[in-house]
Amino acid sequence: MSGSNSSNPDAAGGRRDELLTMTVHSLPAPGEVAAADAARTRSGRWKMLLMLLVAASPVIASYFTYYVIRPEGRRNYGELIDPQRPLPAWQGVDAQGQSVPLSSLRDQWLLVSVADSSCTELCRNHLYLQRQMREALGKEKDRLDWVWLRTGEGDIPEDIRAGVSAAKVLKVNEADLAGWLVPAPGQRLQDHLYVVDPIGNWMMRFPAQVDPKQARRDIERLLRASAFWDRPGRPGDPS
Repeated sequence: MSGSNSSNPDAAGGRRDELLTMTVHSLPAPGEVAAADAARTRSGRWKMLLMLLVAASPVIASYFTYYVIRPEGRRNYGELIDPQRPLPAWQGVDAQGQSVPLSSLRDQWLLVSVADSSCTELCRNHLYLQRQMREALGKEKDRLDWVWLRTGEGDIPEDIRAGVSAAKVLKVNEADLAGWLVPAPGQRLQDHLYVVDPIGNWMMRFPAQVDPKQARRDIERLLRASAFWDRPGRPGDPS
């Protein structure tokens, strides 16, 4: 009579067969790992590029509309600047004597005049036109700042201080300024009004002895073309 704990050779042999027949998965070759990593990297780059294009598409579309898909026969009054010139990195000085980077003017359309701090007749006329053209934009006026970049060592004349209180007034170095804005041939820097877009690019120059009605029409077209991506004010400005 066999004992209850005697071994079963057939059962033991079956377990050995099961162990021997288990599938063993091989590790991927180093070349396959490198190829998979490269594919993931390329996919990530394409996704990032697609996200950047989606973010930039409103800006690209508005400029394409304004510069390329223009109705036949329509002409700009102002001269388009090509290539556009970004706001320089240097500093200006505000009415309180504080240093202000010109780059802080970004995120708004800018209508810019240049004149000596003494502000003679042409300067005063430009400041008046800047204010009037902005006011004529009605509910869109908060998308446009009027800017006086003043040169020279004098102070702002007392009789115009109140009138320019709503403007962005910065004292700048004339030599630095001449490296950014350029007048038309035969004209001086202070003879023109200049338009800077919200991205910070100088992109238009109005003729000397500017016609305010025609200049305003150009500004209105620019505001319409950028209406779906440009908003009034700057990030962080009080509402």
